[in-house]
Amino acid sequence: MNFITPLLGLLIAVAAAAPVRAEVDVAAASTDGVRHFNADEIPTFAINDEGAVDWPTFSGFRRYHAECHVCHGPDGEGSTYAPALKNSAIKMDYYDFVGVVASGKQEINSSSNQVMPAFATNPNVMCYLDDIYTYLRARGVEAIPRGRPAKRVDKSAEYTAAEKACMEGS
Repeated sequence: MNFITPLLGLLIAVAAAAPVRAEVDVAAASTDGVRHFNADEIPTFAINDEGAVDWPTFSGFRRYHAECHVCHGPDGEGSTYAPALKNSAIKMDYYDFVGVVASGKQEINSSSNQVMPAFATNPNVMCYLDDIYTYLRARGVEAIPRGRPAKRVDKSAEYTAAEKACMEGS
């Protein structure tokens, strides 16, 4: 019996089932002094020549692990309870991502029971949502490895002022 033909068929089936990752625009095209944005003005991460992540991405790591990892697993990897957000930050439109975090999500049917609470009134999430998003995008395109980023840029005065304004305005 020729064992190569069934093996080839299996490899083709696995390759067809594998997700196809479209090119994701994560290149920093501009900054407002607080965070970086891609060409579409969507928040993105920046990693300097020394391998240090920008402060918002580092802040996103901290906030994700304070607020999100209990359900979604460490490093955005997902869990048996909730999906991998590092994938959601790549596949979902930014505004849809923000909408789900702010409003929550409920998907209950015969094959799933997913309920995510709304975080719109939680300043510990909403004031840092762009940071969490940029961290998850960096993880989603594997620009940073699992775990705490080894190097980071210091927090800027502009970031501190924006953070204070958001937290006090909440």
